[in-house]
Amino acid sequence: MNTALTIVRMRWALTWATLRKSVWQTVAYIFALIAAVITVVGTAMAAWFIGGLDHAGPQDAMLADYGPFAFLRSMTIALGALIIFTVVFIQLMLFGDGSTMSPRKFALYGIPDRTLQFGLLLSGMSGLPAITGMLTFALWTLSYRNMGAPTVAISLISAIFSVLTIVSLSKLLIALCTTLVTSKRGKALFYMVTLLGFIVLCELPSLVMSSDALHTATPEERGAGLAMFATAVSWTPFGASFQLPFDVAIGDAAALIGHIAVLAVTWVFCFALCTWCLRHERKITGAAARAVTIAGLGAFKRMPDSISGAVSARLITYLKRDPRQAMLFIMPVLFVAIFFMQARGESMAIWSSLITAGWLLAIAESNGLAYDGRGFAMEVIAGVDGLHDRIGRVRIYVGIALTYLVVLGVVLMIITGDWRHPMSLMFALLFWALGIAVALCGIGLAEVTSTVLLYPVPSMDKPFSSPQGRAVAQGFFPFVYLFGTFVLLLPTGIVASILAIIGSISTMFWLLIPIAIINGIGMLILGTWLGGKLLDARMLSIVSTLDSFASLQH
Repeated sequence: MNTALTIVRMRWALTWATLRKSVWQTVAYIFALIAAVITVVGTAMAAWFIGGLDHAGPQDAMLADYGPFAFLRSMTIALGALIIFTVVFIQLMLFGDGSTMSPRKFALYGIPDRTLQFGLLLSGMSGLPAITGMLTFALWTLSYRNMGAPTVAISLISAIFSVLTIVSLSKLLIALCTTLVTSKRGKALFYMVTLLGFIVLCELPSLVMSSDALHTATPEERGAGLAMFATAVSWTPFGASFQLPFDVAIGDAAALIGHIAVLAVTWVFCFALCTWCLRHERKITGAAARAVTIAGLGAFKRMPDSISGAVSARLITYLKRDPRQAMLFIMPVLFVAIFFMQARGESMAIWSSLITAGWLLAIAESNGLAYDGRGFAMEVIAGVDGLHDRIGRVRIYVGIALTYLVVLGVVLMIITGDWRHPMSLMFALLFWALGIAVALCGIGLAEVTSTVLLYPVPSMDKPFSSPQGRAVAQGFFPFVYLFGTFVLLLPTGIVASILAIIGSISTMFWLLIPIAIINGIGMLILGTWLGGKLLDARMLSIVSTLDSFASLQH
């Protein structure tokens, strides 16, 4: 026990040392304290208000799934489970981030595995997030104040149980990922899946609220469905702790014991598996690295035998190995799927997703040299001129964009069936052309912004980390690309406005298809040429900037 308490004291000693060393860390911690206070106070006010409402008696929960008491129970369990699931899922983004209290940092001290794991668990329970969580869940007890003293008492205990469950599941998830995901390719795939899951999780409430089943259901059916969902979730680690006060309120001792058993089994399982992961990681430490054999020239064999071809081959090799940029290429497909689910059969709403897809495709290239990092110095040493560099990069991104949008266009054409109707087909082709135009304008603009508006990016080994420094640039520069892309479509917008003014937009909208394509090609050529000139003028300055960015990633 003394060793575990020492680990807790070490956690706080390291925290205070970091705050004394860095002013910015102190400022960030103050903002975190302010956010914690707002969360706790806001929860207390909401719980006091809810607790003052005229709730039905606990016995009504056994009679109706949509009464006041049953509704409070269902919403508490559903929201509580969502909070636990979200917090635990976000831990995936911390994988590989090198926490100060990582188990591998204690490998030299000879601490027994179980003692070390128990100490790390206690240190997790004593941090600012855990303390905020316990206070927040404890103050939610105010909503149960009219349900009797036993309910209030078990609610205070369940607050600790909830945070213990969060910490246990989080540490298990990180331990499993650290132990099982070891190769670079595995880590890259892991990060991409995690990002997709996070985006889906953020969009899930919107998809549920916009579903037809929810809109057509009666209040009684919605209440019954929510109660059924809450009952099912209450028998999982995510909702069991929030069910405990309601078990006491209705006097169901068997259910109370059952839900506590679910929590206890979860804690024991997480602790045992975390200890196994720690022991397994120690056994494989120092093992020989797996030999990697690369046959052939790879992308260099498939690209033109020229300076720009070599740049293209180097870029496509980087893209295949860089999870930071690979994630950005997956996002457009996800947004198309989200548009499709929310369109409710409106094909034009589905086709508009191609504009969003084209808009997002080159967002990584808008800061492409920062993603290259110190690797760009090879080009400078080799004397590659700016125009050849820009042409080599444009070749890859235009190929990706056209392939992307053509495949998506064919898939959407088959799904919507718009190819059967001439007018719908023309509208579909218009949106497809606008998607290509946006993509080409974006790539052209990216070749300019990547030479003058550089900002730090995360390390390739830690895609979810936030590099320190130049916070204003990191927040503002991406918007220059995002908004500037549509500014470059101004010629197409002017033609569309003229057609609307003369009243011919409904019959001559097809004119916008070739105009949008020409607009995109023109801006692509202009951006490539201008980006090459700027790269020649700022090449040494860019190398110096990239060198400073690399120091921020450590």
